[in-house]
Amino acid sequence: MDHNNLLAAWPVVGPGIAGAVFGAGWWFWVDAVVCSAAAVPFIHYLPGFFASFAALMFNSVNREDIGDGYYSPYDDSEWRVKLWLFISYVVSFVSLAGAVGFLVQDALTETGPSAWTGTAGVLQCVCVLISGLIYWTCHSED
Repeated sequence: MDHNNLLAAWPVVGPGIAGAVFGAGWWFWVDAVVCSAAAVPFIHYLPGFFASFAALMFNSVNREDIGDGYYSPYDDSEWRVKLWLFISYVVSFVSLAGAVGFLVQDALTETGPSAWTGTAGVLQCVCVLISGLIYWTCHSED
């Protein structure tokens, strides 16, 4: 297939791929919670929620707004866009770190959720954040 055809098809198929990866991430988490023999505390849900919120945060920034050719009639507002993007990436990495922390906690303790619950939390965060990046690369304001 020609490289130009792939670039032309990306805005069409990209959102579907992003939605499938997002759904797979949440499916991992729901499967782990439903199949868990022990009750899963609410705090274990937070990394997935924050990863979804971070994906929403960085998808609210247009790719064209962070380039050198960005112009705003409101003085230097480019730094605000970059700050928002930075904060969204911090939230995403903190959610991933929290999921890894719960994985380690679940693997080392005998009581509470199983290691699969922690693994599913990490898979959920990774899939949600990857789906957000996929969607960010394929959507445009046209």
